[in-house]
Amino acid sequence: MTPLDYDYLQKVLKDRSGLMLSADKKYLLESRLLPLARKIGVPGISELVQKMKGGSEKLIHDVVEAMTTNETFFFRDKTPFDHFKDSVLPELIKARSGRRSLRIWCAASSTGQEPYSLAMLLKERAADLSGWRVEIVATDLSPEVLEKSRSGLYTQFEVQRGLPIQFLVKYFKQDGMMWQLNPDVRGMVQFRQFNLLQEFAALGKFDVIFCRNVLIYFDQATKSDIFNRLMKANEPDGYLFLGAAETVVGLTDSYRVCPKRRGVYLPNVSSAAAPGLAGGLKPAGVLGR
Repeated sequence: MTPLDYDYLQKVLKDRSGLMLSADKKYLLESRLLPLARKIGVPGISELVQKMKGGSEKLIHDVVEAMTTNETFFFRDKTPFDHFKDSVLPELIKARSGRRSLRIWCAASSTGQEPYSLAMLLKERAADLSGWRVEIVATDLSPEVLEKSRSGLYTQFEVQRGLPIQFLVKYFKQDGMMWQLNPDVRGMVQFRQFNLLQEFAALGKFDVIFCRNVLIYFDQATKSDIFNRLMKANEPDGYLFLGAAETVVGLTDSYRVCPKRRGVYLPNVSSAAAPGLAGGLKPAGVLGR
């Protein structure tokens, strides 16, 4: 792979997905793209790049797909989900008692474990949310991982990573060597393809946004832009959850740190601002009916 090949791949990945590939990531390119090169019958990365430059849109899509990270598991890092369950959700149930609706966006949902983890936590509070309109919108760049997400099918290994045994028993059924999430939990989540470089306005407003473990791959200017747009999609009294290695500090004034809740941030707007109207997508489900 020549330096020009590397420059070309860097530009394609940034333009298509926002992924910033630093100069020391040559090993990552080779480990992820060499299998793709062999699959299409070319010997190396340089030949793969030549085919991409030939205008193969499918190949460009496959390269972006191979390079975007889809690592995830149920209740990943645990602490954010504890914050959601123990403090954020009770606060929102009280604050939204008038309109009796709740909207959550998982902005990089990968194979679905994050939105389904939230759906199960909401199911645990079904009595408090009886009759509420509850919507979880889960978006990802990759149509392939979204298809897996919709199926709700997971391997033994996947359900053993972070999923409490009581939730496995309560919300899953075994299907041969796989485990499938119950239809009522799957029905709480809407999956759709979406690129974080796109405008967010059509998605409407959200009480909670989970945008975890994806911004670390973007450059600072892109991160700042996404934070500013996330704030506009967040209710003024809503919440943003980031990954353990991510922060808003030094990048934006749109959010401030939420005291005593690691990884949770608050929109930096006037507390007197009127709440935004939920909208954009059809409600995913009503609990307690």
